[in-house]
Amino acid sequence: MWSVDLLAPVRRFDRYQQSRKWLAIPMAVVKKFGDDQAGSLAALVAYYGFFSLFPLLLVMTTILGFVLHGDPGAQHAVEKSVLGQFPVIGDQIKLHSLSGQVTSLVIGLVISLLGGLGVTNAAQNAFDQVWAVPRKHRRDFLKSRLRGLALITFLGLVFVAATIITGLASGIHGPLGKIAAILIGLVVNLALFSAAFRFLTSAKVPTRCLWVGVALAATFWEILQVFGGIYINHVVRHASPVGEQFALVIGLLVWLHLGAQVTLYAAEINVVLARRLWPRSLIGPPKASADEQTLTALAKVEERSDVEHVQVQFEHERTPPAGSRG
Repeated sequence: MWSVDLLAPVRRFDRYQQSRKWLAIPMAVVKKFGDDQAGSLAALVAYYGFFSLFPLLLVMTTILGFVLHGDPGAQHAVEKSVLGQFPVIGDQIKLHSLSGQVTSLVIGLVISLLGGLGVTNAAQNAFDQVWAVPRKHRRDFLKSRLRGLALITFLGLVFVAATIITGLASGIHGPLGKIAAILIGLVVNLALFSAAFRFLTSAKVPTRCLWVGVALAATFWEILQVFGGIYINHVVRHASPVGEQFALVIGLLVWLHLGAQVTLYAAEINVVLARRLWPRSLIGPPKASADEQTLTALAKVEERSDVEHVQVQFEHERTPPAGSRG
């Protein structure tokens, strides 16, 4: 009788990646992403983002309707900058949509504020989970909402600044104009993620530990925005009227979900690098010190009171001494 160890290649790869830093770090990030169930957290952020995006755009276009009334050039700059951050639906909002109405503004402000706070609250919970912040040390109801409101205000100011910069660069045509648009978008993303990672991450984490994730998230978001534009050009515009609506909704959901996952992967990279959580064991019991450190912190997340302390112990199998009998 003979048997085949189907897991032998996986074990060999596990040992190989642990001895190679360039591979151990990405594998540790993927492993921690699964430990934190960050995929579910990203889905929750995308869910709130989907329902808050339309009211936010309603408020944005209404305010711009008041401010930019009678200025087609400025309105065109807005389409190419602010609305361009939402490639799946930004193309559907035309110049004539920029008309201000007080009723739309009030309704949109209330709904978008509630939806926006839902996004920031879900994102704060996700970042706290990624950084393994015990529940007893997390921000309370009031502080988390105030932090979310501050983030939303800052994001609005960044969008206004992006509109002004794009308006100044709108005279550039040809390939240079496209390159300038990408660079402006990248700078905007860097500002957005710098604020988001700082506002959403626990204050105990130094800002210097966030820059790698900020740079990666900003770059991948720019890539997502470019591919969102390609999706619109090649899928939505060639679909039937009914199919176009489905394509827009599906495209927006996929775009938001991918964006949320990219953001949390970037946060996981920050944690792995800051706490040196590599190498990790991909299969079998936790053997590496990084495994025990990660699982210990994950268990302590459930501490909900100052008088509650979770103790974690690992019982490893001991190899019996040579010559001993069972």
